Amino acid sequence: MAGLEDRPSDSPYVERVYQVAGSDTPLPARMVSVANSNWELIVWKSGGVTNVSVRGPETRPTVVPLGEDTGEAFGVVFRHGAFIKGLPVGRLVDASVDSPHSTERTFVLRGEEWEVPDYGNAETFVDRLVRAGLLVRDPLVTDVVAGDSPMLVTPRSAQRRVAAATGLTRGTIRQIERARRAAMLLREGRAPAEVVHEVGYHDQPHLSRSLTRFIGRRATELRRPVGEEVLSLLYKTDADVRP
Repeated sequence: MAGLEDRPSDSPYVERVYQVAGSDTPLPARMVSVANSNWELIVWKSGGVTNVSVRGPETRPTVVPLGEDTGEAFGVVFRHGAFIKGLPVGRLVDASVDSPHSTERTFVLRGEEWEVPDYGNAETFVDRLVRAGLLVRDPLVTDVVAGDSPMLVTPRSAQRRVAAATGLTRGTIRQIERARRAAMLLREGRAPAEVVHEVGYHDQPHLSRSLTRFIGRRATELRRPVGEEVLSLLYKTDADVRP
């Protein structure tokens, strides 16, 4: 998308930071927001009004119309295992919560007023959340999602902690991340048969079903994108994608 900029982060709490700035290039007619296993904090401006929202993981693709009134946007994508204390991520799956009050400079999160962050100071903002005890992290969840097998807790306990911190099961996270990685490879021009082998699908029909469920597009559509359509941000995470 014209004006889109994104970068990884060194913070143990942040997966990625992105922004969409104004551009003279016309926007596509629509964006396909693909499934995403991470939750985000999003700031966007539309009609001169600043909005702030916490958006949970998305288990299915959605089509978002774009138009001339689409304004600037900024987002912080949080790592698996990081979560806001007192805000169950499970309730945010396929949903979002808007700040009850936001201005160009400040917004309210969990009853406290915070300065609106931007692309350059996202980690500083996150550090403030951590110091205030609002943003916490379960390192075990990060390890489990990456494919490690914890030795000091039972598999059932590990699954409960993954669900509590991410709102999803380990299996669902793996399926979403596998489909996203497959979509990235197909957009690079890789052949479906090659993607099946590299990402770990059983066969091409398995790949096709996964793409339809989580990306909303077929392999041929990803290899030859539609001019009036753009996909939401795709990036590689540390999540395990093995079958």
